[in-house]
Amino acid sequence: MLLISLNSYAAPPTFEILIKDHLFYPDELIIPANTKVKLLVKNQDATPEEFESYELNREKVIPGNTQAIIFIGPLSPGVYPFFGEFFPKTAQGKIIAEEEGK
Repeated sequence: MLLISLNSYAAPPTFEILIKDHLFYPDELIIPANTKVKLLVKNQDATPEEFESYELNREKVIPGNTQAIIFIGPLSPGVYPFFGEFFPKTAQGKIIAEEEGK
């Protein structure tokens, strides 16, 4: 008899980040710690931007007027900065991984 946990097949929670006017919205995103999550990054600018984070070990170019999916985690509680490689002075943000109930 084969037993399969349905939890192992549950879709990860999805969070959305917009790029508009070379800024990330929201620029501070709170996600659950110790949980794999799906980031849907929508670039509403006409120009490309790169979602980059050394702490998350992720970099992804998102062409203008398109979107990309980036999976992150599970993350330990903490703060994980990210930035736009093409407009690093304005396109900055952070992901905050928090334990549930905090």
